[in-house]
Amino acid sequence: MNATTWKKEPAIEGKLSGCLNCGPRPSFFPPDGVIGVGFGYAGLHRDGEPVWTEPNEPESDDEYMTGAKAEEMAAANPDHDWRIVMDGPLSGRTYQRHAAGEWALIERNQGFA
Repeated sequence: MNATTWKKEPAIEGKLSGCLNCGPRPSFFPPDGVIGVGFGYAGLHRDGEPVWTEPNEPESDDEYMTGAKAEEMAAANPDHDWRIVMDGPLSGRTYQRHAAGEWALIERNQGFA
């Protein structure tokens, strides 16, 4: 896939998830946001393929990716469909890179459980 073949999906509004303790899900993924769900799946994808996934048993916080780190990777190779994918209990969401530093929410679901 390249800039001429991938499609920018429409952005949607964030809202409360099924988890009452989780708070609202933002419409844009923040640079200091952590790509992780703890239990479930979280990853950074390029053209539908994972380039980073949340570790199952991290030894330190350094193993987690932030929105800023994802942006750094995407900015170095921008002509691709970059997505942050998170699927956890009671909340799932996908953010797509729409522009430099702009990761828009394009999909939300009730996760699993």
